Amino acid sequence: MRHRVFLYFLLIFVVISLTGGSVLSTYSQFIAEGPLNETTEILVQSGEPLRKIAHQLHQEGIIRSPTVFELGLRALGHGTNIKAGEYSIPRHASMKMVAHILTSGQTYIRRLVIPEGLTSVQVLATMEGMKGLMGQVIQVPKNGTLLPDTYHYSYGDTKEGMIQRMKNAMTSTLDELWAGRDTSISLKDKKEALIMASIIEKETSVDRERAHIASVFYNRMKKGIRLQSDPTVIFAVTDGQVDQKKRVLYEDLKYKSPYNTYVIYGLPPQPISNPGRASLYAVLHPMKTNDLYFVADGKGGHIFAETYSEHQKNVKNWRQMKKK
Repeated sequence: MRHRVFLYFLLIFVVISLTGGSVLSTYSQFIAEGPLNETTEILVQSGEPLRKIAHQLHQEGIIRSPTVFELGLRALGHGTNIKAGEYSIPRHASMKMVAHILTSGQTYIRRLVIPEGLTSVQVLATMEGMKGLMGQVIQVPKNGTLLPDTYHYSYGDTKEGMIQRMKNAMTSTLDELWAGRDTSISLKDKKEALIMASIIEKETSVDRERAHIASVFYNRMKKGIRLQSDPTVIFAVTDGQVDQKKRVLYEDLKYKSPYNTYVIYGLPPQPISNPGRASLYAVLHPMKTNDLYFVADGKGGHIFAETYSEHQKNVKNWRQMKKK
């Protein structure tokens, strides 16, 4: 292939000579280190002629000579083989390397990270700032229908398509976990599993605690005790906006809402967030405990208790920590 490129340059010797150059120097430019100082992405539009693409590369500081790039690409036999899409060009890439990248069809893969515990409105807001995702989502998905994860996409993929991928991922994950669940749990169906997991997702970010909190919720429901989960209060009083910086006030605990578990018994009617796989697994494989209470330990986790008197001592300790 190298000889073929050189022969092509030889055929255009006369043209190059007229501009004061030489075959060897032109070929050397084609394979020499490029001017790009850092890896960058470039978008090649569909239907663009080679000459326009070469000038685009030059304007963006990726290559030194549009003419040499065009000649070299034609010499490689790829004059019409550049594929539309977004490409990642490494620093100091030679024109020959750039030509290979643009004709390979291996477009730049972007990442969309959806953290656990976001509402669907927050998921859409996260997508809004992602470069390369096109279109709009017509209808906000219900909370609990989107699986938090890292999703890969290419420039030009649609937001609706991404939402459908998240829905499919949640459906398949929930089906898989439900099939392998602990059959002793008292949930009626997969929807209830989603609802409980959505609350646990907001209660803790500590993986080892999820199954323990699930145990507390099951124990409370079995004894006819309200769940009394603060995240459900925040969800209720903020109308689903879930401002986690909001401080839960005493009057908030009395706020009448089907989502306020200080008011209602059992689970809310719908999920309050989009839970991740770990919370779903915890709900379907809870720890076996007698605990009925938990409170923050001041270190990012929680302290659990079986009795109210023990819980009150833990609450007192937590309040003292907050004062320090």
